[in-house]
Amino acid sequence: MHTLTVDLGDRSYPIFIGTGLLDNPELYKPYISGRQVLIVTNETVAPLYLDRVKSALAGYQVDAVILPDGEAYKDLTTLNLIYDALLEKQHNRTTTLLALGGGVVGDMCGYAAASYQRGVNFIQVPTTLLSQVDSSVGGKTGVNHPLGKNMIGAFHQPRAVIADTETLNTLPVRELSAGLAEVIKYGLICDRGFYDWIVDNIDALMAREPKALAYAIERSCRNKAEVVAQDETESGIRAILNLGHTFGHAIESHQGYGNWLHGEAVGTGMLQAADLCWRMGDVSAQELADLRTLLIRAGLPVVGPDDMSEQDYVTRMQVDKKVLDGRIRLVLMKRIGEAYVTSDVPKDLLTQTLVAGDKLGQP
Repeated sequence: MHTLTVDLGDRSYPIFIGTGLLDNPELYKPYISGRQVLIVTNETVAPLYLDRVKSALAGYQVDAVILPDGEAYKDLTTLNLIYDALLEKQHNRTTTLLALGGGVVGDMCGYAAASYQRGVNFIQVPTTLLSQVDSSVGGKTGVNHPLGKNMIGAFHQPRAVIADTETLNTLPVRELSAGLAEVIKYGLICDRGFYDWIVDNIDALMAREPKALAYAIERSCRNKAEVVAQDETESGIRAILNLGHTFGHAIESHQGYGNWLHGEAVGTGMLQAADLCWRMGDVSAQELADLRTLLIRAGLPVVGPDDMSEQDYVTRMQVDKKVLDGRIRLVLMKRIGEAYVTSDVPKDLLTQTLVAGDKLGQP
């Protein structure tokens, strides 16, 4: 087991990464303040892992709410199912919520914890690659609105993150690829050495080789923890974690949540960002082509939806949390391994990227 720390002073918390962690009661006990626990999971994960987690929590009042599975249900209506369970089972202010599932479960459980009785504790137990390397760490919680992704939410840090890599054995290959998009992101934004390692080991990651996955998860979490420790509420450098997300969120909201997985949209969005960086003279033609090849090897799409026009992108991108004073801000790269945030993008070059179609990422 590897242990990392997200350094946020008196709100610091550990990230445990390893095998066989779901069944270990000693990992949970230090982070449960009262006698009540509500496990929030979904209909896909529950049959696989709910009983194992319940057995590790013997001695507590353990209740569970099982949500429908999918990004399409990450909304206020589904969120109310969590509040209903908390109130029906009479959970008080010392309760602990436990998110057992992927990014959707983690985001919704975290927001419920942030808002129930004005804030209660929660623990993240991520079961997908995307949630283990990204969404479970950093305290971003929330739900979607039909007009914009994650536009309703709060910053609320977990007490601990428990990432059992054995859960990846049951992960569909499409979900594995979606998680690899976020892994690749860390190399692109702040860790060139890691990016080069991913290029060399992408086949091992796709084959779910345990050592490769464990290393990728640990290094991704380490990168994210360092950024979050510098800027918890995304007032500065933390925004670089959104490379590709402004493009990707536009795809998700336009296509209907769940039709494109978050990681798939982010993968295409990162290629769009890199394509724009090439047009601006910051990324070489070879680097752009190599990124496109890497995304293909990772099983990710490299072309945006056929039915999205330039105006469709712009309209959706204007409903983004990074927009300030009506100006779209994008996360771009000065070079592979160094990202920055800017609202000073030549409109003609952005248009060229948005209308590139199947030529995207091909200089």
